Amino acid sequence: MDATAARMDEAEQRIGDIEDKLMENNDAESKREIKAKEHDLRIREISDSLKRNNIRIIRVPEEEEREIEVKGLCEQIIAENFPNLGKDTDIKVQEAQRTPIRFNKNQPSSRHIVVKFTKYSGKERIMKVAREKKSP
Repeated sequence: MDATAARMDEAEQRIGDIEDKLMENNDAESKREIKAKEHDLRIREISDSLKRNNIRIIRVPEEEEREIEVKGLCEQIIAENFPNLGKDTDIKVQEAQRTPIRFNKNQPSSRHIVVKFTKYSGKERIMKVAREKKSP
């Protein structure tokens, strides 16, 4: 009887150790996911600054593009999200286009839109307002 009680205690200890390791792994995985998202944001900001006049707009459904052209869609998105800048005549879109699909073709995802502004100051003003809108 003492042997079975000892074996049960040992089994409970092993189960407790495995549960602790599982929780540590889950915490480590969530931290990795958070860091990956932060790195993606940093890469996007660096990419945007390197391309100078370009901004990438993500997750825009392609159905909206079929109704109006991409350039008009970008101007519409800017007017909706930044009403104060929509009135500004200094911000003009020079060119806008969809990016090619680079990700897994079996996984459905919308393609990004790359917008090129005529002046760098227009891009900077939009980025400044977007950052202010993002942070409370």
